[in-house]
Amino acid sequence: MKFLASPLLARVPGLVHGFGLRFPGTRAAAREAAQAALVDSGEVFFLRQVHGCEVATPPWKEPPDADASITGQPGTLLAIETADCLPVLIVDPVRRQVAAAHAGWRGTVARVAQSAVRAMVDAGSNAADLLVALGPSIGPCCYEVGPEVEAAFGPWGAGFFVAGADRKHLDVTAANLAQLEEVGIDPAHIDSVRHCTKCREDLFFSYRRDGAHAGRMISVVGFSRPWAS
Repeated sequence: MKFLASPLLARVPGLVHGFGLRFPGTRAAAREAAQAALVDSGEVFFLRQVHGCEVATPPWKEPPDADASITGQPGTLLAIETADCLPVLIVDPVRRQVAAAHAGWRGTVARVAQSAVRAMVDAGSNAADLLVALGPSIGPCCYEVGPEVEAAFGPWGAGFFVAGADRKHLDVTAANLAQLEEVGIDPAHIDSVRHCTKCREDLFFSYRRDGAHAGRMISVVGFSRPWAS
């Protein structure tokens, strides 16, 4: 399994992170491959993502219904699975805790990235210290949505929609950037890996392009076990 790195997060000593590329086979096989690739750094914990804003804290035996997770434990690696939605990785290099969030349009309306930041602040982080990497997702070039999506965002989200040939297109990355800044994240502390998952069939799965049988990319963040190099 191969991962794209964030230049911003790559500067943090001891941090393991990456936005996974498409991996052949089943979703179960991709999970196993991620675990195997990162076994020297820790255990990978997955969620049962439901397009909400609940934040869970591992460990667990069965994935909980949640779209974000948080940990301050070395060797606990948080995973997000996407196939057009936006993976959000958040790192506190001072208190050495991390969070990961899954932000599709519903999760963005529910402000899941903000929920993850607030969970970190409640656990002792200072929002001014946090570093955030936004991964590949479907871009405004391809993310055609219906009027119900625009209505769900309301007046706040009007600036994140652009005209398309038939219907408006949503820039979900820009919406999450704005939400992160609202909760005190320094714009200079936000890195965006801007690739459109629908355009780049060579690198990514896309639900919009591939349909219900699309696979999932796996994004991961966490601090290594103390003995991992």
